[in-house]
Amino acid sequence: MITGVHGYVPQDVLTNQDLEQLVDTSDAWIQARTGIRERRILRSPNAGTSVMGIEAVSGLLQKTSTDPASIDLLICATITPDMPTPATANLIAHAVGAHRAFSYDLQAACSGFLFALVTAAQFIESGRCCRVVVVGADKMSSITDYQDRTTCVLFGDGAGAVLLEPATNGRGLIDSVLASDGAGVDHLYQAAGGSKMPASPQTVADRAHYVRQNGPVVFKIAVKKMVQAVQEVMRRNHLSNEDLRFLVPHQANARILHAVANLLDMDTSKVMMNVDTLGNTTAATLPLCLWQYGDRLLPGDKLILVAFGGGFTWGASYVIW
Repeated sequence: MITGVHGYVPQDVLTNQDLEQLVDTSDAWIQARTGIRERRILRSPNAGTSVMGIEAVSGLLQKTSTDPASIDLLICATITPDMPTPATANLIAHAVGAHRAFSYDLQAACSGFLFALVTAAQFIESGRCCRVVVVGADKMSSITDYQDRTTCVLFGDGAGAVLLEPATNGRGLIDSVLASDGAGVDHLYQAAGGSKMPASPQTVADRAHYVRQNGPVVFKIAVKKMVQAVQEVMRRNHLSNEDLRFLVPHQANARILHAVANLLDMDTSKVMMNVDTLGNTTAATLPLCLWQYGDRLLPGDKLILVAFGGGFTWGASYVIW
């Protein structure tokens, strides 16, 4: 079960008005198509994703009065690691003093936190681990092309972390549906920087290290797959909309969130949203939602977490708080 949650976002704010100075766009255009007003950016020199992950985990351990040495495993979901190796999870674990923990990164794009949460739960259910920290963190500004008005308006930086411990009283992660489809490679991707297209003067000149997406295709598939995943989890667990305290969706775009809520016949008051002030923080969106809505959650509240990301990857999880 999730016994603690904490988040961190950088202080620097990138507003729609700021973006008007960089590309041919406007605040009205951005808000109408994405619902985003501003996003946070990590501007500190030589600061990578681990900086935000360390802040989120440090705050989590302090809030829950958890000894770092008692952590058995730390998983970091990210698509913007500090470097190819070592894993960003290793850097976070070392910095917070989780010296007993084994740690690794998990890459499933915007579904990364959800995939990592389910993975962590398996370690606890098997008895292999008693305390697991799951971090979702991305410095999306590092792979965002601020000359591309279709993508630069979407992304922000941030990190969120949760502590998982053995469940009591039937609470915790109850059920999950996870899926992926590599056919999505042509619609949401970062072409360069991997083994297929290593960094070179040409890849830099071609701006191939930035994330690209086919917006209309991604929108349509994201809505469809998120709705299907939620419906399957609800069906399997005999849940109705009235049973749920909140739907916790990946914060890609306000239009996607409203479309999902509409197709599920769910009032938007039950849908967690922070995309207006944080933008799409990729693997960090779900834990940041849980962190910001934490004072509204009570033990026993029923939540469904749902996400869709590049790859494609998607899924939903039923959690009793």
